[in-house]
Amino acid sequence: MSIEIQGLHKRFGAFAALDDINLTIPAGQLVALLGPSGCGKTTLLRIIAGLETADRGNIFFDGEETSGRHVRDRQVGFVFQHYALFQHMTVFENIAFGLRVRPRASRPPEPRLRAKVEELLSLIQLESLAGRYPSQLSGGQRQRVALARALAVEPQVLLLDEPFGALDTKVRKELRRWLRRLHDELHVTSVFVTHDQEEALEVADQIVVMNCGRVEQIGTPEQVYDAPATPFVYQFLGHINLFHGRAHSGWVRLGGLRLRAPEYQDARHVPALAYVRPHDIDLLREPEDRDSTLTATVSRVSILGSLVRLELLQTPGGEIAEVEMTRERYAADPLKAGDLVFVKPRQLRVFLQQDAESTSPVHWGGHGDGI
Repeated sequence: MSIEIQGLHKRFGAFAALDDINLTIPAGQLVALLGPSGCGKTTLLRIIAGLETADRGNIFFDGEETSGRHVRDRQVGFVFQHYALFQHMTVFENIAFGLRVRPRASRPPEPRLRAKVEELLSLIQLESLAGRYPSQLSGGQRQRVALARALAVEPQVLLLDEPFGALDTKVRKELRRWLRRLHDELHVTSVFVTHDQEEALEVADQIVVMNCGRVEQIGTPEQVYDAPATPFVYQFLGHINLFHGRAHSGWVRLGGLRLRAPEYQDARHVPALAYVRPHDIDLLREPEDRDSTLTATVSRVSILGSLVRLELLQTPGGEIAEVEMTRERYAADPLKAGDLVFVKPRQLRVFLQQDAESTSPVHWGGHGDGI
């Protein structure tokens, strides 16, 4: 089932939780709503489910407007962050609950109901725990039961609100891989809320990055990570280094770097910000030329498992930058605190500081005459 959202608005008093949301979710996709706390992602999920009402706008399921549908008629399965299991019911009865409370006319006969629950227990790999109660399960097991309960009613849309937020890191990683495999088997249109960028990048087909009630960018994990549309997306997805400079007449100067930026041809000494990820930087012992590197001093070297992180102090200006590289790359030319290096970004994007919402980033691509 496809979902189309048009012009959605929602306010809580003076607070705008959602501000003109437009979004299309194709049938069978697994979509992540990603953003910081308070950005509106859970409100959007609850409106899709029918648990909240929008002030304005429309939601269509397979082209049919949903505002007139009661929540029980939307064919939506909802999985809450804190499981919301019935503590007095066994695992089996928790999963069976949605089927048992159906009107008599649509309630499956007991043999078929039991077969359905047993099928779901097999799917979530908890067949041997059918007779246990939620208090006797681990957090990861409880979340799988909550997911099976949502799937028992055969929803056309599966909605998950921070489904792994209450779990420790190791269990979260195991469950999100399991959710991806499950989705590939069932192909139920699924939307999940998360503030964990790694979770969204690993699991989702499409990511909707939200901020302050608005959609900042929609795209595949590769698109939103490799080609961020706004400074917010760049900063929210992964670690970044931020360099200050100025744009003038189609050029941007960042310390010793000079970049061609035709989009900013009309700029006149406008403050600019450059974003570069720690793994997109080369460190040189000697400068290649005067316009393609920044001068810095290594202030700290940290070994982080398979990675090495170097903290740099730029000169002049005193700005701090981080560079990440593999252990093998570091071993080929080990640097130590106090070493002078020349910083060469491989991938860098520039935004004018006065236009923090710019959606036309400049791709770093060489040097030329001075500003």
